[in-house]
Amino acid sequence: MSKISIIMGSESDLGTVNETVKVLKDFGADFEIRVLSAHRAPDNLKKYVKKATEKGFKVFIGAAGGAAALAGVIASNTTLPVIGVPIETKSLKGLDSLLSTVQMPTGVPVATMAIGKPGARNAAIFALEILGISDKKIQAKLARYKNKMRIKLKK
Repeated sequence: MSKISIIMGSESDLGTVNETVKVLKDFGADFEIRVLSAHRAPDNLKKYVKKATEKGFKVFIGAAGGAAALAGVIASNTTLPVIGVPIETKSLKGLDSLLSTVQMPTGVPVATMAIGKPGARNAAIFALEILGISDKKIQAKLARYKNKMRIKLKK
């Protein structure tokens, strides 16, 4: 299965990112998780993104709060898809994170999910959908997953 790189801006983001991890584990996805700050360690982040691309990663998920530049910095250093997860913050309930993640300049796109844990789960599913374009096994697992959701809603 193709690789997904999850990058958090801070260890404190793990409570939210664990939702991404749960979904990816349920699918048996191959992923890696790192803590790399776009503000505190931009050079390390850039090096990691370049190496991850060389190592065969296909999709990046960037989760950050507050000024939330992480997903955009990832996107500026790769041509691969980047999915942003805005982390909920105490002061502005994640609205700051959302606006920082979603407002990217032309040429540096980031697919931005909802704030917090629902967005973290959707980021995993969206990453799998991207990989499913060329991986029939992932497509089949996603079809079963979505069918189970429909069945649960009918009950």
